[in-house]
Amino acid sequence: MDVIKTAIPDIKIFVPAAHEDARGAFSETFNARRYADHLPGLTFIQDNESRSAKPFTIRGLHFQTPPHAQAKLVRVVQGRIFDVVVDIRKGSPTYGQWVSEELTAENRKQLLAPIGFLHGFMTLAPDTVVSYKVTNYYDGPSDSAVHWASPSLNIAWPASAANTIHSEKDATAIDFDEFDSPFSA
Repeated sequence: MDVIKTAIPDIKIFVPAAHEDARGAFSETFNARRYADHLPGLTFIQDNESRSAKPFTIRGLHFQTPPHAQAKLVRVVQGRIFDVVVDIRKGSPTYGQWVSEELTAENRKQLLAPIGFLHGFMTLAPDTVVSYKVTNYYDGPSDSAVHWASPSLNIAWPASAANTIHSEKDATAIDFDEFDSPFSA
């Protein structure tokens, strides 16, 4: 497994090895022992999966408030996404900064969205399936979002708002400039 550092040290990209032969390929997508050194203190307890029918579908920027906050390990099973993680830890030297990565079924990359970070993605292919592990159970009252196209974040999304598909929750989420983060560095 390769581990790729990003501009924000707490955000990591993992690339599990693939073993290919005439039949196709095999990849161990998660092994707690192999990830333990890179994810100290994190225990994944739930797996989630989303399928987005059309390209330019937005999901995010989401988080859960403490004590139900979640770290996420995100990968693509089918299709491809533009994946984004934003630091929302007050006092962090990288507060409000973001990292993006294209995740595809073919490149096998996995992106870690730690606790204290927003997470969201835009699909880039039809019928995209995204799978992610989380460190805490879903809690409806703790579920929250920041608007994915907040001008002050200046995220370089691959498509403009006029071309996207999104939920009512994502369309009406608070702007980052009005957001008061519950997380500290």
